[in-house]
Amino acid sequence: MVRKLASSLTLLLVTAAALLSFAPGADPRLAGGSRGAVKGGWIPVRLQGTPEQIGYQHGFLLAREIEDALAVTRLELTHDGAHDWKFYRDAAEQVFWPRIPAEYRREIQAMSEGLSAQGVQADAIDLTVLNANIEMGYYTAWLDRSPNSAAPDRCSAFVAVGSATRDGQVVIGHNNWSGYLEGERWNIIFDIRPEHGYRILMDGFPGFIHSGDDFGLNSGGLAITETTITAFRGFDPKGVAEFARARQAMQYASSIDEFAGIMKDGNNGGYANAWLIADVNRNEIARLELGLKNVTLERSKDGFFTGANYPVNPKLAAEETDFPVRNLSVSANARRVRWDQLMAENKGRIDAASGKRFLADHYDSFAKKADSPNERTLCGHVDLSPRGLKPWQDEFGPAGAVQSKLATGTMVKKLELEAALGHSCGIGFKAEPFLKAHPEFDWMKPLLRDMPSHPWTKFTAE
Repeated sequence: MVRKLASSLTLLLVTAAALLSFAPGADPRLAGGSRGAVKGGWIPVRLQGTPEQIGYQHGFLLAREIEDALAVTRLELTHDGAHDWKFYRDAAEQVFWPRIPAEYRREIQAMSEGLSAQGVQADAIDLTVLNANIEMGYYTAWLDRSPNSAAPDRCSAFVAVGSATRDGQVVIGHNNWSGYLEGERWNIIFDIRPEHGYRILMDGFPGFIHSGDDFGLNSGGLAITETTITAFRGFDPKGVAEFARARQAMQYASSIDEFAGIMKDGNNGGYANAWLIADVNRNEIARLELGLKNVTLERSKDGFFTGANYPVNPKLAAEETDFPVRNLSVSANARRVRWDQLMAENKGRIDAASGKRFLADHYDSFAKKADSPNERTLCGHVDLSPRGLKPWQDEFGPAGAVQSKLATGTMVKKLELEAALGHSCGIGFKAEPFLKAHPEFDWMKPLLRDMPSHPWTKFTAE
């Protein structure tokens, strides 16, 4: 009886969330938006309509999560960046905001209004800091003329097609490497139906207008993801924010060339990535390595591309990074070796099941040791490494692969993806015992929380 009542209550809550926009007296901007029941740890959110509607729905439906995300962002930026919140607000207002396309300025402003309706006070500039927080490190390194790169090792990814896959169609997968402080909150599945452009299904962080880590599909037949270029240095303050270009490309591109064109137009060098792109209409894949000065687009209808934070183009590596290309002990190089091994061993057999195994892989190619989760494995566990992942993370830093996503060509055509929150290998993270063992990270204590491992869960644009 108790179980039946609980089930009925859950159904009522889900129905109430879905019908929220039709409640008497509700703001008309809520029409078409909804928040679903938590599924596999993920919060499904549908946003629909004009920029004003999408932004307002986002702020209203995820108000508490965005409030929490802002607290995490404020803590991390002011702790790691040696600047106060006012500095980042000034940078957002003077450098980033004026160059954001009008469509997304309208969306961000409306998000602030949706938050206000729920009693959360955060203006458009706060939300711009939130969206640009990854790029802020590139900006401050440029501003301070710092010799040290701001770009950390973040993410492992692959895309394959043709003779590399079991059915010849696309398979694309990605795991997000982040600090656990923010990564355990990277748990939104957005279904966005904009007034103009293509429909988007993507993972995301509360308050982000883009995916941010990035994994997404659109109704134009594209699937995209990326991995950061480690030790990258360079920033153009007159360029357009990466987060705005990434959202624009997801919303308006239906081919590899269109995606590359949008990402290159106004490139500011912030959050420099190697983008992996799949065009399921043409059964073609690509890798766009987007530096500030050096941009390389590779494409293929038969083969694979991988990403593990290593620079591919030697010219880019030499001119725009401090990356140690010959040191095979560093995380990015060790993971590159492992990707090459897995692609060769599984040629002609890559599918969704094998892709999930890749993203949970614990083989250390440098130590030649299996079942050794650390900073050199595709499923990253920096918190288990006495080496850490410097300069991004100190020894035993609470960071690594915080979630994974995957899609096949068939799934992309149906706007469908699978996602696993937490380490997809099954290893969970417990904050209290970690902090007891590593009190040097006590500054995170107010906001660091457990990150359990959840099973792979399917999401489809309804």
